[in-house]
Amino acid sequence: MATAVLAGPHRLAIADAPGAADAPARPIHNPQSIHNPESIRNPQSSIRNDKWPVTLVDVADRAGLREPTIYGGVDRKRFIIETNGAGVAFLDYDNDGWIDALVLNGTRLKDGTRDRETYPPGKMPLSRLYRNNRDGTFSDVTSRAGLNAVGWASGVCAGDYDNDGWLDLFITYYGQNVLYRNRGDGRFEDVTARAGLPTGGTRWGSGCTFVDYDRDGRADLFVANYLRFDLPAAAEVGNGPNCLWKGIPVNCGPRGLPTDTNLLFHNEGNGTFTDVSTRSGIARVTGRYPMTATAADLDGDGWIDIYVACDSTASILYHNNGDGTFTDTAVESGVAYSENGTQQAGMGLAVGDYNTDGLLDLFKTHFADDIPALYRNLGKGMFEDVAAAAGLGVLNRYVEWGAGMPDLDNDGRPDIVYMTGNVYPEVEAVLKQYPHRGPRVVFRNVDGVRFEDATSASGPGPITPHSSRGAAFGDFDNDGDIDMLVFNMNEPPSLLRNDYAGPNHWIAVKLEGTTSNRAALGAIVRVKASGRTQAQAVLSQSSYYSHDDLRLHFGLGAATAADTIEVRWPSGRIDVLNDVRGGRVVTIKEGAADSKR
Repeated sequence: MATAVLAGPHRLAIADAPGAADAPARPIHNPQSIHNPESIRNPQSSIRNDKWPVTLVDVADRAGLREPTIYGGVDRKRFIIETNGAGVAFLDYDNDGWIDALVLNGTRLKDGTRDRETYPPGKMPLSRLYRNNRDGTFSDVTSRAGLNAVGWASGVCAGDYDNDGWLDLFITYYGQNVLYRNRGDGRFEDVTARAGLPTGGTRWGSGCTFVDYDRDGRADLFVANYLRFDLPAAAEVGNGPNCLWKGIPVNCGPRGLPTDTNLLFHNEGNGTFTDVSTRSGIARVTGRYPMTATAADLDGDGWIDIYVACDSTASILYHNNGDGTFTDTAVESGVAYSENGTQQAGMGLAVGDYNTDGLLDLFKTHFADDIPALYRNLGKGMFEDVAAAAGLGVLNRYVEWGAGMPDLDNDGRPDIVYMTGNVYPEVEAVLKQYPHRGPRVVFRNVDGVRFEDATSASGPGPITPHSSRGAAFGDFDNDGDIDMLVFNMNEPPSLLRNDYAGPNHWIAVKLEGTTSNRAALGAIVRVKASGRTQAQAVLSQSSYYSHDDLRLHFGLGAATAADTIEVRWPSGRIDVLNDVRGGRVVTIKEGAADSKR
């Protein structure tokens, strides 16, 4: 694979790349759309394999990703802290052109107690960093990298907060969140206290995202807090009105548990952050159970907004007012509720342009007995939920988690993928139609309007059941198609390699900010090819608590080149490239192409 490096105006230097009954614990919505239980346990694709040249194969074991995650009880969950799991990341932490893999980890409680399990030396359930060996395998470099925090990890977001060219990590926990600075020598250091971020106390960090909300060229930090949870005082299974699901005793919550507030930290440019949660208006939004967060300019006004999927409550759209403040406009914009105006259990998020109109759409996953939301961007900050009309109202016996809009077959139309897994493992013994472990659901984008189920047509990877949570999307083997890294509860992760066998072409775009933040978080890239314009944003977090490869991958269909590539940088600058050959990664440095403002 080759990389094109934009070295100056009009010059492309080409180099080889390294390539409910009772008060339900969770909302129950739209039960009339439930399909045959047996088909839900054994999903049948609506397309034939010979019409879908995508085969997803789990190669985690042979690739060396063998360490199982530890996250609460396996077949029974006493408390909500054990249920949500964590995220993963595809990131090139060592800048060698090959994306590496980060798999977060949790812990569990001692049997019959509320105390955390103890482990012998060297056996602690650490979050694992795997370095890409460039040959289809990975090496565990966790110890060498210094990622030694232990506990109930939740989410990860990546960004270059100090603009030194190396991706840093922020990891949320039930307990103490951690900011890891990438030293550039293969190691990370915990700079949480030095950076002025909160230390001490116990909060339940959930989603997070680096975001340059004030356009000063530095990545600020947004942190969501799921809810206030006091483990020593928590009610046991079935012991309360919000501790039953379909009449079955389960762990309690989130409904009935106290909510918390979200946080925003301004990057001061000297390695420290200042809490601006109150004066920015972020903390004004209350009464929610926030989960995954993502940051992108969703209304096209040049200022990056923050969208947060919320569990069992209305989701949040923090509209950036351009003056350092935010206003929640989710209701007015049409992204707070379902199509029929009900609250949903928002878990995961994907941002993409499924109808290739150049506008960023949103896909949000939900709980069992509900369908996901597909919010079509109408422009000027308005959206409509078209999930049912698009054919996505199926397979809704599953709890849905991590999600993405990858173009799996490079046809220029983003597809939809989401992970599944129940939060109540014990329910399956009574209600077989609600399995603990489920598939990775794949929907093929037919025509930019409709989707069709391609789960079982996509090879063995999607149909093998797991209780999954986070997922990251990227091309780990640099072969020109999108692969997936998946967090599985109390199992090793999955690495779903895409063995695409079709004729379509592709191009990928890697950005380097100069006036904008170095990682170009919040930039929007539009690629025009084959008569369509596709938009993607550079994101710090999406899916479910996860981070995708920062190289934006575009299918070109039959075209061998992109007619144009337009980059709208967070600074407001616009760079344009014309007639760019595909089949490679194009690296664009801010200001080094034909530009306009």
